[in-house]
Amino acid sequence: MRELILTMTMSLDGFVCGPEGELEWIFDGDQEAIAWKLENVRNASLHIMGSRTFQTMAAYWPTSTSVFAPPMNQIPKAVFSGQGPAILKVVETQSNVGGTHSERLQHGAESWGEAYVAGGDLADEIARMKAGDGKPIIAHGGAALARSLIAQDLIDQYSLVVHPLVLGKGLPIFSDVVPPRRLKPISSTAFPGGSVVQIYRPA
Repeated sequence: MRELILTMTMSLDGFVCGPEGELEWIFDGDQEAIAWKLENVRNASLHIMGSRTFQTMAAYWPTSTSVFAPPMNQIPKAVFSGQGPAILKVVETQSNVGGTHSERLQHGAESWGEAYVAGGDLADEIARMKAGDGKPIIAHGGAALARSLIAQDLIDQYSLVVHPLVLGKGLPIFSDVVPPRRLKPISSTAFPGGSVVQIYRPA
């Protein structure tokens, strides 16, 4: 059975982005932190995300030359959306815009248009995705999907990259946890640039 790992980057005060969705700071990091993130992204059999995150990523990764582009493009995706297959139109539009510049599309870029659209009950969809053996399922967010996964206790492992940054306000992911829930710390790794990876599992 595949495990579901929630991988999120957050500020020291627990926000995964600013109040208006500001994310620029999450890309800060030294080479060791980047290497850890890359290995984490590669170690997946499926990437899952909410509709807004999907639309943002589908517009970016197909033509990106980042070291993260190959695993993000080539590993299958699933998007949680109430829009049904219409959510994939953003990918079709992006492909048509770049149609005369197909050399810019990276290997595996077509996988965004082939993503599985999960529109059913969240717990049922996750149970189907977990069925069978293989590498983990990596959940990338956004905040709303992360909160729902946490609230329904569907996460097998939390991989939280905490940056030495205080935002003061923004979007949290643990706000819907009732009653309080204990987690078991597995490991903590500090990187030279100041970020810390904290790994937890349900207690």
